[in-house]
Amino acid sequence: MIKIANLVKRFGGTPVLDNIDLAIERGEIIVVIGPSGTGKSTLLRCLNFLERPDAGQLTLGNLEIDVTRASRADILSARRRTAFVFQNYALFANKTALENIAEGLIVVNRWSKEKAHARAREILERIGLADKADAYPASLSGGQQQRVGIGRAMAAQAEIILFDEPTSSLDPEWVEEVLALMKQLAAERQTMLVVTHEMGFARDVADRVVFMEGGHIVEQGPPSRLFNAPEDPRTRDFLRKVLAGQPTPQAF
Repeated sequence: MIKIANLVKRFGGTPVLDNIDLAIERGEIIVVIGPSGTGKSTLLRCLNFLERPDAGQLTLGNLEIDVTRASRADILSARRRTAFVFQNYALFANKTALENIAEGLIVVNRWSKEKAHARAREILERIGLADKADAYPASLSGGQQQRVGIGRAMAAQAEIILFDEPTSSLDPEWVEEVLALMKQLAAERQTMLVVTHEMGFARDVADRVVFMEGGHIVEQGPPSRLFNAPEDPRTRDFLRKVLAGQPTPQAF
């Protein structure tokens, strides 16, 4: 289980996350939605200490961390249990697809180069890019680059993969191939916490949808309820705006 308790993050004294509580079961797919600037990406970044939280407790499996006292060893342990997929791919431009996937295994997990490269080839096969092992990011499409980014997260065999708007930087023609790979991972019951504006993905794949606004979790529930019968007026207003003009009928 992953558990977030009383998580606080401030920027310049302004709370961006205000006492966030969230529990995620093993194999659960949680999708976080909400207006831009409401703390969704910051929540993900705090979970593996890309941003240092100001207060709160994190539980990742058997690892328990008081974030105000987190040591370097705690942070490294947290990063070994989480994998991050960035919206802008964050690939090393001077490394091949295979080397990008293997890098974390070598540096963080201390695998040998041979073992890491063998694992990377397995992942490239799974994500449909076996023929791109020696390709550099500049020669790959945006969709292929993001699939390599997801492959890097898969290679780590982390307890949870954190997706920060993984399709937002993609041209429309590449979005579906990335969502298809994410759906594959969901079908395999990989624990996932996904920040996205892809409402169709949230409807189809999420076990639970979390609506955030103003640094708070306003409402959460299964997509069938949250999309069709949201309880909070802020959720209703948000969904009306983002779903306007879409063919799916709304019950609220």
